Amino acid sequence: MSKPLDTASSQAKAPDATRRSDRSRRAILDAALALVGEVGYNKLTIEAIAARAGVGKQTIYRWWPSKAAVLLDASLALAGEAAEGGAWAFPDTGDLAADLKTVLRATVDEFADERYAAPARALAAAGATDPELGARFTERLLEPQLALYETRLRGARDAGLLPADTDLRLVVEMLVGPLTYRWLMRTGPLAHAHADALVDAVLHGVGYVTGRRPPAGA
Repeated sequence: MSKPLDTASSQAKAPDATRRSDRSRRAILDAALALVGEVGYNKLTIEAIAARAGVGKQTIYRWWPSKAAVLLDASLALAGEAAEGGAWAFPDTGDLAADLKTVLRATVDEFADERYAAPARALAAAGATDPELGARFTERLLEPQLALYETRLRGARDAGLLPADTDLRLVVEMLVGPLTYRWLMRTGPLAHAHADALVDAVLHGVGYVTGRRPPAGA
């Protein structure tokens, strides 16, 4: 008679499909980020991503319809890691100009880091010809970051440091737009000094009241 099957032992040794799936997904996202930096978006293929990740290409197509969709999720994962590390904690020292310069300087550094720059540039290009992808890119990646600017500017407006009728979204786009344009179009070098000058010019233009907000309770 054969030995009875030890059900508990078999279950304990059974592979964890969820964990395996998570590992495969992470490997695919990491592979996409690495490859787009190495070969560029045009030469990036699902086959290359699958080979680098050690999975079959059908595994990728089960989760994503295109290489652009893979890159979007990879960029979202990267942004999530940055947020967890505090990189997207918008400062509020009471000095709006200083806080904006801190964030734009960090953006300059991010644009210079190919881990972030290569997929972002690729997604911007792909989104220009794929409206659906562009909308997802804006909604899931850009809007949450732009909202942080608006929240900080709203605090300054409520404190009387910006005119009451300030269009917050317009100010955000005046800050972020020129920097992004210079990066995308390579019209000039990106540097902290440029970010600082941009903040000074925009705040002067919208009527920022120079000064430090009193600490809470003062």
